[in-house]
Amino acid sequence: MAHYAFLDESNIVTEVIVGIDETELIEGLDPETWYGNFRGQTCKRTSYNGNIRYNYAAIGYTYDPIDDAFIAPMPKCDHDELLLNNLKRWECADCEAALEQVSDPTA
Repeated sequence: MAHYAFLDESNIVTEVIVGIDETELIEGLDPETWYGNFRGQTCKRTSYNGNIRYNYAAIGYTYDPIDDAFIAPMPKCDHDELLLNNLKRWECADCEAALEQVSDPTA
């Protein structure tokens, strides 16, 4: 079992599904390719534990093809110094507490 994210034309996640294991083939194609062809959307595998693509994809996240990463929408912390850290998570030097980001959309 694996999880897959569907992307719109702007690389925004529109849906996340549970699918077959990434090592299995469907009609001779890897699952990302087959699901993408079936839906007519780009499909990317995602992982709850962040082993691939840095963060678990959720609806509204952006897929960055250069870094092969899912990135949460920019949080509203009312500061100008929001930056992406090396884990592709937002951080703000002016905030005392860490910025909360959704890692599991069902939580």
